[in-house]
Amino acid sequence: MELVDSAMSFEEAVEGSKAPVAILVSLTLVDVRYISFDGLLHKGQLVVHRDLEDDVRARFEDLLASNFPIEKVIPIIKYGWDDEASMQDNNTSCFNYRAIYPITRISNHSYGRAIDINPKLNPCLASNGVIQPLGAVYDVTKPGTFVNGNEAVNIFIFNGWTWGGSWTRPDWQHFEKDTQPL
Repeated sequence: MELVDSAMSFEEAVEGSKAPVAILVSLTLVDVRYISFDGLLHKGQLVVHRDLEDDVRARFEDLLASNFPIEKVIPIIKYGWDDEASMQDNNTSCFNYRAIYPITRISNHSYGRAIDINPKLNPCLASNGVIQPLGAVYDVTKPGTFVNGNEAVNIFIFNGWTWGGSWTRPDWQHFEKDTQPL
């Protein structure tokens, strides 16, 4: 038996987004399965770029097979498109039409090409020195935390994703794949 954390339609998952129509029509809703921190099988949903649909589903199946725990996976509309609120709830998400904090360049999340996983455990160190989400602590001993070279990180890297944990200002929660398919 799997517990359902999200069962939205695509229309519900993107309702109220400020994304241009050209972006919205490039997106799709993907159901993913994962082991949560309660040790049970859960089903959640991500809004992703169509080109990444099979890839994202496969990466989450890989994470499931490795027993990597994920708190929840719910489209960010549940949080009123508020990235900080989603991160504070340790929610894993993908599409969110927004700029990169604290600058104004559009994020790869805006195109459904970036995923933030367990953000409360895998915070981001913004260029202005602010840790997001506020109050988060990066502790590599906690389950659900990404560490350079661990199986969960390699599941993405070996499949062409970039991990934000390897950046000068680490974003441990962040994986992105912004290349166009062949």
